[in-house]
Amino acid sequence: MARETSKTRIAAPESLSARTSAACATDDPPTPAAQAARMADRAFKANLARLTAGISPAGLARVYFDWLSHLTLSPGKQVELVEKAARKLARFSRYAGQTAVDADTPPCIDPLPQDRRFAEDAWQRWPYSFLYQAFLLNQQWWHNATTEIDGLAPESERVVSFIARQMMDLWSPSNIPWLNPEVTQATLATGGMNLLKGWQNFIEDSERIAAGKPPIGTEAFQVGRNLAVTPGKVVYRNHLMELIQYAPTTKTVYAEPVLIVPAWIMKYYILDLSPENSLVRFLVDQGHTVFMVSWRNPSSADRDLGMADYRRLGPMAAMDAIADIIPGRKIHAVGYCLGGTLLSIAAAAMARDGDQRLATLTTFATQVDFTEAGELMLFIGESEVAYLENMMAEQGYLDGIQMAGAFQILRSNDLIWSRMVRDYLLGQRQPMNDLMAWNADQTRLPYRMHSEYLRWLFLNNDLASGRYRVDGRPVVINDIRAPIFAVGTIKDHVAPWRSVYKIHLLADADEVTFVLASGGHNAGIVSEPGHPHRHFQIHNHREGETYIDPDTWQRDNHTQEGSWWPAWHAWLAERSTGKTAPPTLGNKRHPPLAEAPGTYVLMP
Repeated sequence: MARETSKTRIAAPESLSARTSAACATDDPPTPAAQAARMADRAFKANLARLTAGISPAGLARVYFDWLSHLTLSPGKQVELVEKAARKLARFSRYAGQTAVDADTPPCIDPLPQDRRFAEDAWQRWPYSFLYQAFLLNQQWWHNATTEIDGLAPESERVVSFIARQMMDLWSPSNIPWLNPEVTQATLATGGMNLLKGWQNFIEDSERIAAGKPPIGTEAFQVGRNLAVTPGKVVYRNHLMELIQYAPTTKTVYAEPVLIVPAWIMKYYILDLSPENSLVRFLVDQGHTVFMVSWRNPSSADRDLGMADYRRLGPMAAMDAIADIIPGRKIHAVGYCLGGTLLSIAAAAMARDGDQRLATLTTFATQVDFTEAGELMLFIGESEVAYLENMMAEQGYLDGIQMAGAFQILRSNDLIWSRMVRDYLLGQRQPMNDLMAWNADQTRLPYRMHSEYLRWLFLNNDLASGRYRVDGRPVVINDIRAPIFAVGTIKDHVAPWRSVYKIHLLADADEVTFVLASGGHNAGIVSEPGHPHRHFQIHNHREGETYIDPDTWQRDNHTQEGSWWPAWHAWLAERSTGKTAPPTLGNKRHPPLAEAPGTYVLMP
């Protein structure tokens, strides 16, 4: 595989982190003892990281003592917390007394809107109402105790508040069998068979995890059989990706092809799931020629692949191939999540260098400014990144299980505790669907790439600050002139929509169209026409118009029912130059290599 020279590569993360100590360095090489000590430290931290899901104990300890020391130095806050505790106790006592007389007494505190743990009617009867009301009041007090402390850094406040919430969730009465009325009722009704079935579910899941098998039910969904079945050909392949060109279904097609660059943290076929919810099939049926990047699942041998490699061998190589297959046509480039960030970097470099092959740029749940990157930032600090680097350095990559653990912690109520109650206490199984099966098809991230991504984007925010370099020179989003279509989703915990909205502050394109869709990071994007309970807001911001802050934008733009896909198709069609006969699948220089979905997507 062709590789960039050291002159054109950005410095490795290790050299970046070492800049601060460069002035104190000597010319003497490290002694064998010093090298052995460093290797021992790295091995120890790498093994410890596996037990802590990559979360640094040192980072957590620092945050804890930061909170505790500032709270200790805030006597006013302490008095306030004592007063709050006394008021909550009095409030709860009144509620308990009224409940003893009137069973229909309204609760003294309501759960947060997204908290569905106590929604069943059984929780409204004594003694369960007594238990969950006490829990919610206690939870609220701990939120008060970990926020709004004078002098406490915002990042420390977010982490310690998050940890307190996780600890409280662990001891929620909904997670304790004899305190959960739904579990006790099921146990009485089935004679304990729910617990027996739950134990069987637990053993089955444990055996599958130990054997490295996907969750039960995924066997009903297979790539190439009922997932990723849109017809097409692999027309280009390099070490990092296969390029799929999909077969047309219309007599004429829009002249400008569509290139989709998904994130390599996921398999591409989330955009080509079942035929009824495939974004690829939707675009093809609307008359678009669609190309898709399918990333290779890297191994330890790919540990030194960096962001520059992914840019050069991903979107740039794909555009070169498309320009050869469909010459003389600009490209509608589309990026999803991390793929959108990479595509934005590539688009900025193209604009800087006078490459005008982009007709438009579309991003799905994509961040280019990481100052408000959501709860993922809880795990992104110097201590955490160094900790992850030690773990990745040993195995050469970050695997899917390690990544999934962090995402599950962010939504522990939905992804951990509610599943535990349903599967292991109630003895039920949630039916598997195509999106869940895709989510279980895990990928890996190369050591160097992931380290660079965390340091340069999350830690240093180099792209938004004009410090990110491509081929030794900075690139900025401000240089992009192609029309931009950006999609954020309301419940996105990976790329919060207000962070995605910051494209308005960085881009200087002639127009920026922003869509705020219902749903989360995945379900909000896979939002096919006809899907119930979906809605979106859309607004086109043109050059010369004044900036609108995200909350005002959300308030002033009316909500439209249904899928945002047709609106995006119309936007693409308006920025195309008409229709023509469908191109061939590949050409002499890029002959078809395999049928879609290709071979890389099947790599374990």
